[in-house]
Amino acid sequence: MITRLLLTLSFCYLLNGTAQGQHSLKGRVLSGGKAVEFATIFLPDSGKGAVSEADGHFQIFGLQKGRLKVEVSLLGFRRYITEVEVPYEGDMIVEMESLDSSLDEVVVSGTLQEVSRLNSPVPVEVYKEGFFKANPTPSLFESLQNINGVRPQINCNICNTGDIHINGLEGPYTMVLIDGMPIVSGLSTVYGLTGIPQSLIDRIEVVKGPASTLYGSEAVGGLINIITKNPDLAPKVGIDAFGTGWGEYNLDLGIRSKWGRSVKSLTGINAFYYDNPIDNNGDGMTDLTLAKRISVFQKMTVDRASKKALNLGLRYLYEDRWGGQMNWTSANRGGDEIYGESIYTSRWELFGNYELPGSEKLNFQFSANGHNQNSVYGDVIYIADQTIAFGQLTWAENLGNHQLLSGLAYRYTKYDDNTPATSSVELDLNQPSIIHLPGVFVQDEIKLTTSQSLLLGARADYNSIHGAIFSPRLNYKISSADQTMVFRLSAGNGFRVANVFTEDHAALTGAREVVFEEELQPERSWNVNANAIKKYYSSKGAFLSLDASLFYTNFTNRIIPDYETNPNQIIYANLDGHAVSKGVSLNSNFAMPSGLEGSVGATLMDVTFTEEGISTRQLLSERFSTVWNIGYTIYPLYLKIDYTGNLYSPMRLPLLGELDDRPEFSPWWSIQNIQLTKSIGKKWEVYGGVKNLLNFTPPANSIARAFDPFDRGVEFGSDGSVIPTPNNPNALTFDPTYMFAPNQGIRGFLGLRFTILD
Repeated sequence: MITRLLLTLSFCYLLNGTAQGQHSLKGRVLSGGKAVEFATIFLPDSGKGAVSEADGHFQIFGLQKGRLKVEVSLLGFRRYITEVEVPYEGDMIVEMESLDSSLDEVVVSGTLQEVSRLNSPVPVEVYKEGFFKANPTPSLFESLQNINGVRPQINCNICNTGDIHINGLEGPYTMVLIDGMPIVSGLSTVYGLTGIPQSLIDRIEVVKGPASTLYGSEAVGGLINIITKNPDLAPKVGIDAFGTGWGEYNLDLGIRSKWGRSVKSLTGINAFYYDNPIDNNGDGMTDLTLAKRISVFQKMTVDRASKKALNLGLRYLYEDRWGGQMNWTSANRGGDEIYGESIYTSRWELFGNYELPGSEKLNFQFSANGHNQNSVYGDVIYIADQTIAFGQLTWAENLGNHQLLSGLAYRYTKYDDNTPATSSVELDLNQPSIIHLPGVFVQDEIKLTTSQSLLLGARADYNSIHGAIFSPRLNYKISSADQTMVFRLSAGNGFRVANVFTEDHAALTGAREVVFEEELQPERSWNVNANAIKKYYSSKGAFLSLDASLFYTNFTNRIIPDYETNPNQIIYANLDGHAVSKGVSLNSNFAMPSGLEGSVGATLMDVTFTEEGISTRQLLSERFSTVWNIGYTIYPLYLKIDYTGNLYSPMRLPLLGELDDRPEFSPWWSIQNIQLTKSIGKKWEVYGGVKNLLNFTPPANSIARAFDPFDRGVEFGSDGSVIPTPNNPNALTFDPTYMFAPNQGIRGFLGLRFTILD
């Protein structure tokens, strides 16, 4: 009797429990659209869980009605945390994010063909748009400040123009591409890195070391390839706007649309406005160049019946910038009463690619750009116009273990300005510089084994002024069976034909005379690079990757501007000796289950040039640098904290002679930033923070004789040298090139993002 009663009570209890917990949660775990097996799905509020099956499906029974927290985890993937309302209608879709998907990223910069970063024999670094959101900036130039071994160098205290250094090599040695096409070069080296709408950037690929075998002149120190978003995958609408406490305002707008049945479009607009003269260091000059900029970008892809690619991109940029004495106005432009540097830039770009019909893999890539610059530096007027056209036909073929690529290329460059560089005094004629650069290249990527590959490449170009140039390269890659270890060895040759006036802003600013000791010959370089990547995963969901490189570059015919022989001149000549850039770099990426993630990198290098047995350290080249980008996500609050920054060791600075009493070396210096980002639903983000937390700025006397920009109080000798006087005991002239860091101090910023995916 008692036994029967106990069984009845137990049965009633089970029925009651089933009635109250009759709900279930089912769904599927995916990553990149593919099923994920063995993922653990856990509901901490109920203590229940499940493991995903081979097709990614899971189901959890016996759940109470209400809102429950869901945690999904798997080794090698970022922990997924969300909340659901039970009962849950339909299947819950969990999209897992790999802790390190960078080796699976598709890259094109190393071989001119789409290949995963893991399989690329050329080391390529990839930075996605999320990396740059951690420290939003109004231009691509500033965005690169947290990439290890890459440093945006400001070359002028007044107009704030700059270029990109890679492993200590100056800006003209870095080629900048948009979607694989050489767009930013020559005249635009110092003025063309702004105005690229960052809302349209999918990723940036960085190759360190010569890439002339595939890209020709200028890719001597490395290249930066800006890959824009695919119109098929871009958000329908993306708006990103922010302002700073200095009065800077930046707007990025991206819109996806479709024209008819076959044309998909991506439109981007970037607008920047800063019109607030500030002189915190009290030198009488603006600390930050004032600028008004508008850039319009249009990208189109055409769906062809043959499924072959047809893409076209257009961009137009206009910028009005000025810096100088605080009371300067446009009425003083080009005059000798109040000093100002005013630059009007008008620039158009066209680029695209067309896969030819037929069974052969023939692809034609093309680009063209026109750059007009109307500028004044005090009473020095510089007007220049440059047109560049580029076309490249490639043929690809797979032959067993051999992946062949060959191509024909042609580059046309026309440059004209109002300086003696493009005129003949004897004939009283204007003679624009016109250079034809046809070339042919071939490469063979050989699959030695499942884990080893060898790439052999060579390129021959004919410069219409300097003659034939040959560039070979070799790349070897081996990876472990589990692909957590990759080693690469690279060797190659690069070349560059220099145009001083288009690349060196110092040739125009201040009061220095430009002197050419000889006809400049093409620069040549040989580079060796060893790269190793190791990835670590913990059973608790932590991840760490280490990426180390050794690099060595040797230059001949290096063109080094001489600022020191005569403080009133800049003397250009090919180096009668050699120059070397060598060093080691280490990048680390990490992610913790707690929500802590980021990257830290450091580079130790030595950049010198040797002439007549004497080695000299290159100007504006640091020995040591470190960068970091660290984020922490508080999941319940949908809040992310980003801490970014850099640290640089002392650099040798350009003094104006032996009597110049300014320090020969910069101090250790660091720019650090912090940002909070709050997600509001799926469409809105609010972000804000503080830039330059340490309020670091260069010395107030960085501009020599800022009070006398027209050198009225300077006395010169018969040889052009400066004579020391009681009013000028240090024999200085006006010069704004003593520049190693931004003059912009601490400031707050606030921004808003709005995104519609579909």
